[in-house]
Amino acid sequence: MRIHIINPAADFPSYHTADVFAAWGLGGRTSVADLSTATLAAFVPAGWDIRLTDEALTPLPEHPTAGDGGGDADIVAITGKVSQRNRMLQLADRYRALGRRVVIGGSYASLSPDDVRPHADVLVTGEIEDIAEELFADLAAGRPRDRYEGTRPDLRRSPVPRWDLYPNDRANLGAIQTSRGCPFQCDFCDVIQYLGRKQRHKDPEQVVAELEVLHRHGYRRVFLADDNFTVYRNRAHDMLAALRRWNEAHADAPVRFMTQVSIDLARDADLMAACKAAGLDSVFIGIETINEDSLRQAGKRQNLYQSTADSLAAILSQGIAVSGGIIVGFDADGPDIFERLAGFIHDQAVPVLSVGALVAPPGTPLHDRLAAEGRLTGADWQSAASPFATNILPARMSRRQLLDGLSRLCDDIYSPAAYSRRIANFLAAYGGGRAASASVPHPVPLPPLLRSVLKRLSGMGAAEKRMILGALSAAQWRPDAQAEVVEALVRYAQIRHMLGAAAGQPAAGPLAATG
Repeated sequence: MRIHIINPAADFPSYHTADVFAAWGLGGRTSVADLSTATLAAFVPAGWDIRLTDEALTPLPEHPTAGDGGGDADIVAITGKVSQRNRMLQLADRYRALGRRVVIGGSYASLSPDDVRPHADVLVTGEIEDIAEELFADLAAGRPRDRYEGTRPDLRRSPVPRWDLYPNDRANLGAIQTSRGCPFQCDFCDVIQYLGRKQRHKDPEQVVAELEVLHRHGYRRVFLADDNFTVYRNRAHDMLAALRRWNEAHADAPVRFMTQVSIDLARDADLMAACKAAGLDSVFIGIETINEDSLRQAGKRQNLYQSTADSLAAILSQGIAVSGGIIVGFDADGPDIFERLAGFIHDQAVPVLSVGALVAPPGTPLHDRLAAEGRLTGADWQSAASPFATNILPARMSRRQLLDGLSRLCDDIYSPAAYSRRIANFLAAYGGGRAASASVPHPVPLPPLLRSVLKRLSGMGAAEKRMILGALSAAQWRPDAQAEVVEALVRYAQIRHMLGAAAGQPAAGPLAATG
């Protein structure tokens, strides 16, 4: 049997993709290696011919034919998120037209099965661990059911992903998932609808085995793809201790980790120290908003224990870099929220903030409430077309005010001058700030690919060039922070590419007048 497993291209550039590399003629890249396809491949029975395609790296032909672009496979298995919905269904229809049996699974199929059902021969919802054996046996026999429903399995039965089948040389970070699920109750979050509120965990030994494989494939940065890595403190300490011991045994080529946490990490000095000791020196935090009424209404009470600014400062002081998410359009947000957020963001030491409009995903309490109130508009999937779309009708402003205000906010905080200020704030706050400065300058290492990105970025205007030169000059005195500064500059290139796409501008063109 021949199976072609596909991770479709995203429908629109986002904060977290790496489309700018291809757009600027530098080849396909992905921010994080695709864990879903590599994991699915590990369940395929021995003796099958397996092909993986991640379209972020290798786009498939627009018109696949037999023997071309995987068109000769017996089975085409497609997985994806809502941000890949259009491309996912387009590929499914094309391969079915060639007579291939198409299987669709993943988070979007699980949360919106009615939308996917007409495009799949076999629909898989939920997690695959407990149903994989039956699914592949039925496929091999040529008699699959039209739908398989997964459970919420014990992750200790999950196999090591097949990274030997993945183009690892073009991914910026490897990926390991140490847990699934989140115990919090944010009303706009579909993770808990898909993976549950009872968090399930892999054993540290499993994680170390996966880490060994990634290390052999050349990864020195790994994303721990958990929804909330530190929410259970004892478990987090056990996992961090295992990662620290592994890094100590590989001191000649250690791995740096990034993950997702809630902002209440700032209240636990011991846990922050354990993160840093293990090499976990970068986190993504759902900041969401500075409007406390919005946080309460959304059920995000973990963000209310202390001020957001103090929490971010505490984490950064431990030498842990932060990127964050910001949402506008909560019911408690009026037209003044954009100016308030801009003032807050300008003062922070967090260069990268993914700012977007509030969306109500299907299956969430927010979706149910707004549907009952008659405040949903358009197809749910359309709200994921870009960060500048939404399926909600705001309570205290018009939809146009929301989207226009969001656009102005992003233009403001992603001007070169504003970004330069946040990088300077970061260097002043990170790991003790000036106390950690070197006595002599250390040149910032720039691999050829990243040098090419920064060269293209500096060509967008004098302000961009000043920003880059200023950031690299300041980073010479902070060798401990150089990797984070370079990462922030590369992420800026992606964000400007995304904002340009949202404005309908050419891939290499400037977003707007800069200064």
